[in-house]
Amino acid sequence: MRKTRIALHRRKSIIRDISWLAFNSRVLQEAADETVPLKERIRFLGIFSNNLDEFYRVRVATLKRMIELGNKSRMHLEVHPEKILEDIQDKTIELQIEFDNIWNDIQRELKRKNIFLANEKKLNSLQQKFVLEYFNEEVRSYIVPLMIESIHNFPVLNDKSLYLACTLAKKDDSVPKKFALVSVPSRRLPRFILLPSKEGIQQIILLEDIIRFCLPNIFSFFGYDRFSAHTIKVTRDAEIDIDNDISTSLIQKIEKGLKNRKKGKPVRLVYDREIHVPLLKYLIKRLGLSKKDNLIPGGRIHNFKDFMNFPSAVFKQTSGRRKPFTHPQLANAKNLYEIISKQDLLLHFPYHSFNSLIDLLREAAIDPDVKSIKITCYRLASRSKVVNALINAVRNGKHVTVVLELRARFDEEANLEWKTTLEEAGVKVLIGVPKMKVHAKICLIKKVIKNKIVSYGFISTGNLNEKTAMAYSDHCLLTSNPGLMADVEKIFNYLESPRTRESYLKTCRHLLVSPVGMRKHLMALINKEIGNAKNKKRASITLKLNSLSDQTLIDKLYEAARAGVEIKMIVRGICCMLTENKKFKIPVHAVSIIDEYLEHARVMIFHNNGEEKVYISSADWMVRNIDHRIEAACPIISPKIKNEIKDILDIQLHDNIKGRILNNDQSNIYKNPRNTKKVRSQLETYNYLYRRRTMSREDKTGST
Repeated sequence: MRKTRIALHRRKSIIRDISWLAFNSRVLQEAADETVPLKERIRFLGIFSNNLDEFYRVRVATLKRMIELGNKSRMHLEVHPEKILEDIQDKTIELQIEFDNIWNDIQRELKRKNIFLANEKKLNSLQQKFVLEYFNEEVRSYIVPLMIESIHNFPVLNDKSLYLACTLAKKDDSVPKKFALVSVPSRRLPRFILLPSKEGIQQIILLEDIIRFCLPNIFSFFGYDRFSAHTIKVTRDAEIDIDNDISTSLIQKIEKGLKNRKKGKPVRLVYDREIHVPLLKYLIKRLGLSKKDNLIPGGRIHNFKDFMNFPSAVFKQTSGRRKPFTHPQLANAKNLYEIISKQDLLLHFPYHSFNSLIDLLREAAIDPDVKSIKITCYRLASRSKVVNALINAVRNGKHVTVVLELRARFDEEANLEWKTTLEEAGVKVLIGVPKMKVHAKICLIKKVIKNKIVSYGFISTGNLNEKTAMAYSDHCLLTSNPGLMADVEKIFNYLESPRTRESYLKTCRHLLVSPVGMRKHLMALINKEIGNAKNKKRASITLKLNSLSDQTLIDKLYEAARAGVEIKMIVRGICCMLTENKKFKIPVHAVSIIDEYLEHARVMIFHNNGEEKVYISSADWMVRNIDHRIEAACPIISPKIKNEIKDILDIQLHDNIKGRILNNDQSNIYKNPRNTKKVRSQLETYNYLYRRRTMSREDKTGST
């Protein structure tokens, strides 16, 4: 990674947005890795593109807003946002060039496998006939070209949409050229269309290239005979402004925000670098952009996020993804409550099957002794089995309460629909807390046994989403521990009682809860390690996070490292901590792992003078998580589960295949295996848990 304009080493920490770009660069490394299956390499290009889109919609848009604040923005950032935007622009262009090179390499590899992306200029007569018929039957009705020069008010170009910027001309130049825009209807039609091809050859054409081929048909009315079309994409400010109008309900505000999102200020224009210069200048002017804005030249193809769904049918090999298996203690279980009432269990997704969680909710839905279910939902699957189980619980006479976070970014619309579905079924739906997202992943189930109320449920690091549970690495504790469940109940009491909110959270004795107590407890835990190090006792902290950007906690980690506390970190995304410093008595060991699964779990381990404290958490170490969200970090009490977590983190810290060193330069250097054993942590974790499954079976059968 090239050096940025901002002198990072002179600062207290790495700029958050620059660190995020370094993370997305690691995603791009996976696309470049020739050992990764070809379909997965294409998927990583799609992930990279989707990540970058969201980054511009949210972070770049926020920086632009801060510039509008003028000097007030210095209150929020150590560096002026204009300088950060300059670095973002430079780095994004650098990554775009790298992206294009990787895509060219992948296309060459596709050709070697007889898979071709055909464009409108490389069609044989049979394919031309097919494309014309497909256009007339499927596409034409969605095409309404915009003659942009004749439109007084330039149309609002939709965020996430793809456009063909067209130039219309006559070969004899008898009439002036015209500019037009055509929206590519990729939300309504497949982006990838398989062409009729010779046996043994797979040919694909993109929807926009079908439109390109048919430009003469689209514009025949105007009498032009020469056409060119280049893709463009506009990214808009996606933040939903929740105003302070107390007469407007939260739901109405979100619905209004969703409408405004579609016409938010442009924050980026991505264009085909082959576009005609006069057309590009015209678009920049009409969009109200300038050279100072984020104008990103790219290749022929944009909206690459769609390539996450590149057609699998063209590949002979399967993905090779390992199948989840049932936790050994739950395999063939007839009554999940009986098992959980005797011992805590930790599910590790996606290695363990998410079906166990669905089974727990289904069992609660039909158990005559279960009286109520309370659960938080942040992002649900489009066909949610979780929702299905909860609705069936209501039908069976249970009292069901769902805390549905309407402000889960980019899932707001879906969650509004789920709210309606759940309420129509009789579920009590809570929509969170004003000015604060509910991000904790918790569930409380109450049943009556011999006239006594008992509680059980779970505390998780990940969303209750069976689709993402196949790709996100998370931990979920199934427990009936009275202390933990009492704290979970206090969180639900807090969410249900607007007038006595914080009094409930402040009395939690076991869970670390944001926003009232987590920061205080984390600081105390780190201070304990600092004190032990100063007293010549062993002191260590092991962290696994998605993001580390909270400056107060980073400063405390600096203090710990200077005092001699051993610090080991696994941070997938943003890491603002400067991990290299000569004043650290023990070098900080920090790695980032990007592989087949998204590392999403948060874990904290404090040595605590030999009486280790181990937590799983929904919260990253970011200001928003610690101070402005409802989060829960859960202590692990079972020695067996503690060791399991420690073993898995140890495997990840030794990953020398997919592990990158998080240094001050954010240069994403792979850990070099040299002569040591090669360790790919996700494969090793699967094998580790699978061996425990086998061992458990042997224990049950009494074999040796």
